[in-house]
Amino acid sequence: MKKIEKIGIMTSGGDSGGLNAVVKGAALMAASKGITSVVIPNGYAGLYNLVNFKELTELTPDRLDNINSNLAGSEAGHSRVKVSKIKDEKKYDRIKEGLKKFGIDALVISGGDDTGSVIVDLLKHGIPCVHAPKTMDLDLQTYSVGGDSTINRISVFAEDLKTTGRTHNRIIVLEVFGRYAGHTAFRGGIGADADAILIPEIPVDFDILYSDIKKKLCDRISSSDVKAGTYLAVVAEGLQDASGKEIVDESAGVDAFGHKKLAGAGKYVCQEITKRLNADTEIKDFMKDSGMYVEGVYEIPEARHVTPGHLVRCGHSSAYDVNFGNEAGAAAVMLLGEGITGVTIVGVTGKAIRYIPTEKAIKQRHVDLDQVALHEKLGICFGRNPQEYSPTFHECGEHPERYM
Repeated sequence: MKKIEKIGIMTSGGDSGGLNAVVKGAALMAASKGITSVVIPNGYAGLYNLVNFKELTELTPDRLDNINSNLAGSEAGHSRVKVSKIKDEKKYDRIKEGLKKFGIDALVISGGDDTGSVIVDLLKHGIPCVHAPKTMDLDLQTYSVGGDSTINRISVFAEDLKTTGRTHNRIIVLEVFGRYAGHTAFRGGIGADADAILIPEIPVDFDILYSDIKKKLCDRISSSDVKAGTYLAVVAEGLQDASGKEIVDESAGVDAFGHKKLAGAGKYVCQEITKRLNADTEIKDFMKDSGMYVEGVYEIPEARHVTPGHLVRCGHSSAYDVNFGNEAGAAAVMLLGEGITGVTIVGVTGKAIRYIPTEKAIKQRHVDLDQVALHEKLGICFGRNPQEYSPTFHECGEHPERYM
């Protein structure tokens, strides 16, 4: 691979926190090495259409000063485009022509598993890239920028919703992104002291969930001097019921990569809860004993679903994601300088820049069910009978920080 003199910086897929830190970290490291960096706007759509651009924005020190690493989203812009699906037999030649037009030697690309699959594809066609991992879903084999920011926002929204829940004695179901891995619902729910966390990795037994709701909600209202209580469930969008059936609104369609647009899990959970509340005569007796019952008007507690959607991936980045993003962007440029391509950044520890092949990094990682069992011991309901948690014990070596 020839000496790198100019790089293109791209972001792709869904937006998240920490992406501007990746862009800035890559550009600053490039500048420190005398390498010119430019933005290729609008993800893979921009890369495919690069040959038609008249000019690209160079990330000079003055231009970088206008990029706020703390802001979520991406100054470079995104699109959901899978290059291999473009109906143009000469698409890879077209991309190479665009790169040649602007003298771009290699690419730093930040994105998730779909983005990573395109990086693998581009490399096979002779286009050198390094992958800075980004997905708020946290389902890559590495940590990915955006995850911590999203978990923090989910925690704040979930905790805030308890105030309206308690005011109305409601069951609140918060549905969040995550596709088929429940990391953000899991960690965000724990961060908010949620009563239940429902994730795709565990098919939900709604009878078990209902039993937990009934006990906790009734106990809280009964013990309150003003008869007030709430129950909070955080639900991942890719949920399955106990039979393994995927809970999804088929009318939502599919995205450019052929994935179903998941929706409807929160609504479905509320319907299952309400169905059981209506069939439970003890609940109506409880409502009467608590002074809440009004025949034909208010006979059971309400179950309401809330879907914050893109609010969990916008706004501001967490400090952790800014740190990781800066380091991942910088590390990507240093790897390119060494002629190392087709890899995904794992992290930077002291002088060690850690990476793995991108085709390995994009293999989906699910929530560790042993970790779930630990939190079941702490009283969180996961829509199943609690599993036994049997830990093993290990003393760390000389550098315990490496296990963090």
